[in-house]
Amino acid sequence: MPTAEGLLTGRPVALHILDYGYFRVHAGPRVVGIMGALITTDAGELVLVDTGFPRRYTEAPTESELADRLDSFGNVLECSPRNLPEAQLVLAGTSPERIALLIQTHTHIDHAGHLDIAPQAPMLIASAERALPRPLGWPGAQPMDWPERDYVEIGEDVQIGPGFTVLFCPGHAPGQLSLLIELPETGPVLYTSDAISRPAEIGEGFAGSWDVPLACHHGERLTRLASERGATIIWGHCPDQWHGLRKAPDAYR
Repeated sequence: MPTAEGLLTGRPVALHILDYGYFRVHAGPRVVGIMGALITTDAGELVLVDTGFPRRYTEAPTESELADRLDSFGNVLECSPRNLPEAQLVLAGTSPERIALLIQTHTHIDHAGHLDIAPQAPMLIASAERALPRPLGWPGAQPMDWPERDYVEIGEDVQIGPGFTVLFCPGHAPGQLSLLIELPETGPVLYTSDAISRPAEIGEGFAGSWDVPLACHHGERLTRLASERGATIIWGHCPDQWHGLRKAPDAYR
């Protein structure tokens, strides 16, 4: 099994934000984008980050919400074939067969719907998530199984390549990961995933997290890191930010 440190040889040169659809959260209420990412290095390595909802959400969203007990939290507003990872990768000019690494930030169902995608690539995941009998899915329902593939497990911050650090930030989920990458034009970018879904979550004390004190600790750590590095922050599910983000085929460089 490959180790995480030095997993990539090249430096990040492009970040495509992938649009996996829209979701309405009952609390608020608020409408949020479901996000993934594709990161390209100057060695031609392609890193896919998260994969959105399972394919069945494009065919029967209401039935899928009920089966997964997601309806108590919110409702899918958009999850069409265009929002599947294969289609989003085409927009970014590539395909699953070219992916060199899959990073799974955590295994809630809106991030982990295609755990078997790009089977030729190892999956980088926190040990705390991989140790679960099944991926998290959603509280009360764990509909997915772990696929047979190579896993690279971490339990701390790891620099997986030049200018590319994976940050271990449990709180929202047992093995929540965030990313810090250095782009040649944009500079440092902190991709929080759900470690901080939106800035307001900090003031709200990360209510509803798997471990609230841990979520608060890492929320503070990430915001401090972003300030120290002068990083552009891409929040996990920020309604105010979503529409202004560059999405595939556009990219941050």
